[in-house]
Amino acid sequence: MSNLSHHGSCTLVGAGPGDPELLTIKAVKAIQAATVLLVDDLVSEEILAYARPGARIVHVGKRGGCRSTPQAFIERLMITAVLEGESVVRLKGGDPFIFGRGGEEVEHLREAGIEVRVVNGITAGLAAVTALGVPLTHRDHAQGVVFVTGHAKTGHSAEEHPTDWQQLAATARDARLTLVIYMGVSGVAHIQDQLLHGLPGETPVAVIQHATLPQQRHIATTLSQLRADIADAGLASPSVIVVGDVLRGLAAAGLPATRFGT
Repeated sequence: MSNLSHHGSCTLVGAGPGDPELLTIKAVKAIQAATVLLVDDLVSEEILAYARPGARIVHVGKRGGCRSTPQAFIERLMITAVLEGESVVRLKGGDPFIFGRGGEEVEHLREAGIEVRVVNGITAGLAAVTALGVPLTHRDHAQGVVFVTGHAKTGHSAEEHPTDWQQLAATARDARLTLVIYMGVSGVAHIQDQLLHGLPGETPVAVIQHATLPQQRHIATTLSQLRADIADAGLASPSVIVVGDVLRGLAAAGLPATRFGT
């Protein structure tokens, strides 16, 4: 399909980790200009309050373990609305290009002849650790950070190329890396067992649920106790799991063991 001069526009906007004050100015401007917003489940009502009066808000949630809007349907909605002349914002939790299917959506829109703008948002893996007052990198403890999903794409390709958690653990140990695991709570038993092949059981771990929101909770534990402590605390999605020596300062900071208010 050729690019049409009379069609509308499309912007992928990162809504950040939840706290509306962490939105970028550019994100707020895009939300205010939109006539149609396609919104993920993790986007709060406080953020939607920036939408202009009369804007059409369509909830297209995609949450693990819950009934989800099919991705192909979302992409068709975006294309149809743009070609009808609407100013479309696809509003996504965190950052559109970090485990948010933003890359897939951009590809489909460009195939339809539609150019897409992208507005970055603060990703949960960064915000969650910062909310605890801990860095992802520290020259005494970590020389880098790896963002990895604990919930790989399903299908034939995922079976052929599963995440090699044992290799990842060995690399994190040898290269002094912090691991930030998104969507890992449901598969924590497997992830923990595999990581223990490359990392010692006393490796510090934090799990942060609802990062930056008033209901934020966390646990500070060790890799050997991870599964049991998640169960004891009743933590569930959306949570981020952080593994690495940068967390050694968490106990020293005197934070409560299972709760840290923002």
